[in-house]
Amino acid sequence: MPVRFQILSPKALKPYLQKELWEYRQHLDNANYKAAWQHLERAHVLGQAFAWPHTYVHFKMLQFGIHIKNTKEVIGQIPRLLVGGVKSFVGEIPLGNTGGANVPPLKPLPIEPEIEAIFKKCDIQLGIQNYTTLDK
Repeated sequence: MPVRFQILSPKALKPYLQKELWEYRQHLDNANYKAAWQHLERAHVLGQAFAWPHTYVHFKMLQFGIHIKNTKEVIGQIPRLLVGGVKSFVGEIPLGNTGGANVPPLKPLPIEPEIEAIFKKCDIQLGIQNYTTLDK
């Protein structure tokens, strides 16, 4: 199987990533931390196959952990920040993983139907070996 180097997200996916990051910022600014985190998780799932957005989301997760003074999250984000983008670059990611320190970093998770629909709309096909959806 040839290695596909994936650095940037496809143009069609960018508005969806930007929306999740914008929503994250809005909720963070209003101290709605649970909703803010959920949008970071969604941004992670959307961008994890692409090195730059994957790394950026982990950076935002690290900042979030610092902001809410969550030591476990801060410590958990450091290796993810260092390695996550590399794994994306060579196409080896645990699909659906939400990226937080509360989830093992290599564990694939079901993908929300809404996010799966975004991938289909953007004509993004991710590795089938770990690809599951919540409605199966």
